[in-house]
Amino acid sequence: MDSAFHVDAQTAAELRAAAKECSERGLVVATKWASELLLALPLSKRRNLADSVPILHYSTSTPAHSKSHELSLSFSDAPSPLPAQGVRHNPTHSGGTIVTHVPSSHGHTGDLQTSEKELEEQDADMLNAARSFIESKEFARAIHVLQGAQSGKASFIRVYSKFMANEKKAVRDWHKLDNNRLQPPVPVDNTLSELLNEVHDTEDPWLLFLKALFLSRLSRREEAMECALLSIAGLPWNWSCWTLLGSCIGDGEELSSLLQLVPLSPTHPLVHMFQIKTLSELHQPTENELALCDRLLSADFFPNSAWLMSLRACVLYHLHEFGQAEQQFEKILAQDPYRIDDIDIYSNILYVTDNKLKLSRLAHEFLALDKDRPEICCLVGNHYSLRAEHEKAVKYFRRATQLDRTYLSAWTLMGHEYVEMKNSHAAIEAYRRAVDVNRKDYRAWYGLGQAYELLSMHHYSLYYYRHATALRPYDIRLWQAQGLCYEEIGRRREAIECYKRALIPADPHEININLKLANLYWSLDELPEAVAYHRRVVEVCQANLRPIQEYAKSCLQVAEYHMGISGGDLYLAKEYLERVASSNAEDVMKATELLKAVKSTLQAGHQNGVGSENQTSQPSEGETSKNSESRER
Repeated sequence: MDSAFHVDAQTAAELRAAAKECSERGLVVATKWASELLLALPLSKRRNLADSVPILHYSTSTPAHSKSHELSLSFSDAPSPLPAQGVRHNPTHSGGTIVTHVPSSHGHTGDLQTSEKELEEQDADMLNAARSFIESKEFARAIHVLQGAQSGKASFIRVYSKFMANEKKAVRDWHKLDNNRLQPPVPVDNTLSELLNEVHDTEDPWLLFLKALFLSRLSRREEAMECALLSIAGLPWNWSCWTLLGSCIGDGEELSSLLQLVPLSPTHPLVHMFQIKTLSELHQPTENELALCDRLLSADFFPNSAWLMSLRACVLYHLHEFGQAEQQFEKILAQDPYRIDDIDIYSNILYVTDNKLKLSRLAHEFLALDKDRPEICCLVGNHYSLRAEHEKAVKYFRRATQLDRTYLSAWTLMGHEYVEMKNSHAAIEAYRRAVDVNRKDYRAWYGLGQAYELLSMHHYSLYYYRHATALRPYDIRLWQAQGLCYEEIGRRREAIECYKRALIPADPHEININLKLANLYWSLDELPEAVAYHRRVVEVCQANLRPIQEYAKSCLQVAEYHMGISGGDLYLAKEYLERVASSNAEDVMKATELLKAVKSTLQAGHQNGVGSENQTSQPSEGETSKNSESRER
């Protein structure tokens, strides 16, 4: 494979051809994506040059597989090009082998393409009519008009129209059971197996994409991934196929293995786009993905791509770099003020940064632009939520789910609103719908845990929190939530382990978790461990010049401990007590009394000729060990 990939006029020609072919088959999202990306190229690269002939390599009749080119890699054996930091492998997504076949160079390829072109010319009028019917969502008419058509394009449109018509019927039947306990979690399309049979032996990359789609919907994940890879080998610029492939991936480790099987150069922009988008969907992007975004936005690739800029903003959002993400969205809207895609993510950023003025302005502008886009409904919902008008927020989030049942963010945000309204049962229902849509999103699992915690059903909460931490093992909030649940049910040992896990990714200047650990160890009468965490709190607060009120109780706990044990560090106790006694903290009186006692003890020791060897300010060996352990965290 190439060591580097360069975007040139040939790339522009391929994108132009992909946009045309996707449009003619009714793939709206892929058409929009390819068209936008094409416009992001400099004009010099978009010119139709004579030597830049767009070629979409595919055949529709004879097998294009050569056993000598067969590539077989198991997920468990493939090397990983991605860092494994923060990624926990899910065993349910491992195991199987994906086999991809590299199409061989047949001498008849030109004849096959000519034959397909002739068939398309014969079917031209029927194809034009079918395309117009698809655009008006009259799928049954598109199926009917293509009866007798023989081209590969007609086959695709016919099968795809059947799928879309059946999906519409499944959703209608599902909604008939709204508010009925017999309603299944998701709409059920019973025709998928029949559709799969229609494309079972296909070699056409377009039909392979449909085959991958049907297999995915039938939960035959590994077969779906194999078909998607085969389709990408023939049609690399069909973004819908990349999106489908990404939806089959369970975690970052599986993505690392799959990237070895992608039939493109590892430096190809499509490979990098796929990697960034997939990890962003999994809420696991890293600084590496941010660097890839910057590379793709450079002058050598797609410098003006609003889609890539939006992808970069989403990566920054997941990295909690909200200021930079907001600036990126401002840049996007300055370039394309009517772009609706990902505007809900922008509204989330304005929500968490409490920017009421900007969120209000954005909501009014976009609501006037298009009130029937689920992203805009989420934007308006966030606007009302920030104003604490939770009922209105729920109204708009529900509207978003009516416009798109699979719109995960709307279900999750609706659940959050119900939690704010203390309606735990409604929140649980919303979060369950979110989990049904996507079991890989930790937010819905976390929301379920919170909702059950409101009902004081802590064992249920723990079950859902564990699911969330499995998906996001380095999220402090999730480990803290588990720790609180364990505290509530009296399992203090497990609570300690959770808080220790929370300390691993925590800020070095964090004190609340250290206080939790100190108090838990104190309640278990494991005083040396408790004192070690209290001293950590004091050290951090002093280093950050925090007010004495924040760590006065820790000073008292450390002082009392050393005053109560043989060979305790009374000078350290005296130092801590003097700080509290000379402050305006609420524990001044207690500190003053203890200070008198420690001074009296020290004075008596000197009068009795006791040396200061045992009263140094150095902690004991056991304490040194514990303090060292605490600092490492």
